[in-house]
Amino acid sequence: MAASDEPYDIQARLSTIPHKPGCYLMRDRRGRIIYIGKAKDLKNRVRNYFQLHGDPRPFVRRLPQILGDIETIITASEKEALILENTLIKAHKPRYNVQLKDDKSFLSLRVDKHQKWPRVEVIRSKGSSKTKPGQRTFGPYSSAYAIRQTLQVLNKHFMLRTCPDHVLNNRSRPCLQYQIKRCPGPCVLPVDKERYQQDVNQAVMFLEGRGDELVERLREKMEHASEELEFELAARYRDQIQALEKVLERQVAVGHREVDQDAFGFYREGDRLTFQVLFIRRGRLEGAQSFSYTDQEFPDEELFSSFLNLYYNAGNHVPNEVLLPLTLEEEEVEAFEELFSELAGHRVYVLSPQRGAKRALIATAQTNARHSFEEEHAREERARDLLEKLQGRLKLKNLPRRIECYDISNLQGAQVVGSLVAFIDGEPAKSEYRHYKMRLVHGQDDFASMHEMLTRRLGKVARGDDDPPDLIVVDGGKGQLGQAMAVIEDLGLHHIDVVSLAKSRVDEVGFDDPEVTRSPERVFLPGRKNPVVLRQNSAELYLLQRVRDEAHDFAIGFHKQLRRKASLRSSLDDIPGIGPKTKRALLRHFGSLVKIKAATLEDLQGVEGVGPSTAEAIRGFFHPPGADPPAG
Repeated sequence: MAASDEPYDIQARLSTIPHKPGCYLMRDRRGRIIYIGKAKDLKNRVRNYFQLHGDPRPFVRRLPQILGDIETIITASEKEALILENTLIKAHKPRYNVQLKDDKSFLSLRVDKHQKWPRVEVIRSKGSSKTKPGQRTFGPYSSAYAIRQTLQVLNKHFMLRTCPDHVLNNRSRPCLQYQIKRCPGPCVLPVDKERYQQDVNQAVMFLEGRGDELVERLREKMEHASEELEFELAARYRDQIQALEKVLERQVAVGHREVDQDAFGFYREGDRLTFQVLFIRRGRLEGAQSFSYTDQEFPDEELFSSFLNLYYNAGNHVPNEVLLPLTLEEEEVEAFEELFSELAGHRVYVLSPQRGAKRALIATAQTNARHSFEEEHAREERARDLLEKLQGRLKLKNLPRRIECYDISNLQGAQVVGSLVAFIDGEPAKSEYRHYKMRLVHGQDDFASMHEMLTRRLGKVARGDDDPPDLIVVDGGKGQLGQAMAVIEDLGLHHIDVVSLAKSRVDEVGFDDPEVTRSPERVFLPGRKNPVVLRQNSAELYLLQRVRDEAHDFAIGFHKQLRRKASLRSSLDDIPGIGPKTKRALLRHFGSLVKIKAATLEDLQGVEGVGPSTAEAIRGFFHPPGADPPAG
């Protein structure tokens, strides 16, 4: 949609917006969605932004100048508006909405009791938090470290299998976990199913936070085993008790009520804000997580409501009580309670406590939100200081907030691939990483490959389809730098800074400046004959090395992946009628080509998607009529 210079007639638009619940979508002059909100009364909510003496904040005052249109979608209820808002924000990612930028950060544990031999597995919660019957999900965990600690206790003391199903079904002898007495070996050994289920139930109790109750049960079992002279079993219970008591010591008791609670807090300065959530499970504080945002100028209640909606729809555990630091409208609270109860499968209360123990939890969450805000701000200040030093040292036109690095990988001219990695404010932005397969270049020509990759990436920037980098770093010397500058010239992107980074050669002549410590890296700049040498161990050099090494590893990883795929071509590809899906199913079921060759017709037909005719084709291919029978 082309940009319009005509001022937006907001009064005319307001006259057509109904007094009904739903969502509103604000678009800028170019037609891009910049904000999505929901309301129980669309007309009143939108009109509030344009009152004569309304919201004094700069963004709201700018709205008439940047606004291009307002769309509305009517819903039957405020609960439906909540669901629609969540869907629209995820789909359009508007600039001024809070968003959960990386759903993969929500780590949880899951136990599926419908499995023959249940195990505890790590999952990354996405989408709805609903689970299949028999499945229990625990979390979220605030970090990979926290989840590793939990798994360490589970794997060491509860004797559950750790291997995935396809490994369990294809083992012929017990693994190392059995040898070190951390698994009973159900893959190949006759295991007492009732005792295994007891271990599963105990692991679930531990994950539910019922540690005190579990310790008492284990103590009774230990004493009973000792009386029955089962000293090895009693010792195992003793070890479990000791491990659990250590975990319980680390958890902070914050209440006497054995319910699950999430206590939210937030801290704001201008358009910057941080949300904080404390996880209280059965009266114990088990963890916390913070979410920081910038460029957020809408009212607190709107942003908090939108964040809450996104957070629980991202698959996070929904507790019995959700404690909020501010008061939402009664109808909105009712809509949240209905929605969260459906997600959780049990009654959920959304509360804004004003006094007592619950208010104290909110105060703790608020304190942590402010602390997280200040830490984030300090990190950003350090990052900006580093980027300003790099800008000054390399005489860059731009502050290099977005750095992109490019690298080429090949093996004797085969499988030539390129990689792009992006760092934003000095940190990896992995969602922006890209791989490139060379389309035009054949054989080993790193210069031409670099030219092709940069042309494809920067062509999108020149067309306005992608955001431009502030600084491009290419791995190599003057040759690679020349290719990058040629692309920049061809596309007219003269505002982008370009440098190349190359390792120093041992035969180079030293530098005259006695203050410059000899560096193992050289930075080449356009129009300059000699390279810039950054001080060894300086933060600026470390950042460039980190960016370059990340691009190198990313390219090598992709190259290995392509080689592995090429080498995995097996005789299954030569069997008529066997497609990729059937091939995957066979390998997943049997685990190897050797076992597929040795399988009987009955075994083959036990694979999903393999019927009698397909099984005969596979069997006939490996054992044609008249061939010698397999040894064994």
